[in-house]
Amino acid sequence: MKWAFTTDRPIYAQLVEQMTFAVVSGEYRAGDKLPSVRDLAQEAAVNPNTMQKALAEMERQGMLYTQRTAGRYVTEDVAMIQQIKTKLAEQQVADFLAQMGKIGLTKDEIIALIQQS
Repeated sequence: MKWAFTTDRPIYAQLVEQMTFAVVSGEYRAGDKLPSVRDLAQEAAVNPNTMQKALAEMERQGMLYTQRTAGRYVTEDVAMIQQIKTKLAEQQVADFLAQMGKIGLTKDEIIALIQQS
């Protein structure tokens, strides 16, 4: 997994977003066991406590669950994953439309551009 961080938001929040994207994109599938906190932290070059905080937040949201002594797993609730995927897609579309509006494009012009692609 490729990790990229900015300085404008807490790292743990960015970890949650990137791990969520990894789940909805299929990099981690429903029911998959995640690498250990330490391994994920090393891979992302972050403090293990920061990774732990991000994974705990994902558990709170229902995206992950823990099996004692066996590790963390991605939820098996495929409907939940699809719902999150749809919500992320809707947000991307809204952001895109807002940016296109800022440069003065109408809805019809945006549609025409998309159809050309």
